[in-house]
Amino acid sequence: MTTPDFSQPPLKVVTLVYPGATPLDFIGPAMALHFFGEVRFYWKNLEPIFCDFMEVLPNATFADLPEHFDVLLVPGGKGQLAPMGDDETLDFLQECGRRADYITSVCTGSLILGMAGLLTGYRAATHWAALELLADLRAIPVKARVVEDRNRFTGGGVTAGIDFGLSLLAKLRGPEAAKLAQLIMEYNPAPPFNAGSPETAGPELAGLVTAQSKAVNEEMRRLIAARKDRLGQPG
Repeated sequence: MTTPDFSQPPLKVVTLVYPGATPLDFIGPAMALHFFGEVRFYWKNLEPIFCDFMEVLPNATFADLPEHFDVLLVPGGKGQLAPMGDDETLDFLQECGRRADYITSVCTGSLILGMAGLLTGYRAATHWAALELLADLRAIPVKARVVEDRNRFTGGGVTAGIDFGLSLLAKLRGPEAAKLAQLIMEYNPAPPFNAGSPETAGPELAGLVTAQSKAVNEEMRRLIAARKDRLGQPG
């Protein structure tokens, strides 16, 4: 066993935040990554934004983007439709794609990345209720907690962000760094119920979630169809 390498420069993590983003989508990964780096929250301005049930204060704007950084992280959330249809946000993400070493997302953040043309031809994960939409974005849907394809890392729904963050940290700073972060976080899951996937939750509960997602998925399909000619072709 070796000890974590603290001699490398701190990771620079650019995290997109937006109204309606799910906090755990970005807080889980940020918690893991911040032990070995700096996580900054980017939006169009520095005004507080409401993410699900709490206010988040961005600490950087799109204009503050560094010339080079390690990780772009995009969360999902109930408010994802707005950034998916917003050219300013998608242009920002495309610029991030040119400057970041790793392009990443959690939950339906992968759909936002896909709208920016950053997942074309890549294997990717997302929340199970939206998985089929990745194919419309010319990505390759994979049902998994964490998917790595070249310099793309994507996580499944919400809590998968912690697994994602630790997996990405292991890639960037080694397994011992990720183990240390996991221990500090006391990430030792023992869920009280076995209902964390549609298969284990059963058809009735899964049907409720699917029904709730139907209208949002239809609107996302409309947005995707309107942007099809700008998604690029798989390389």
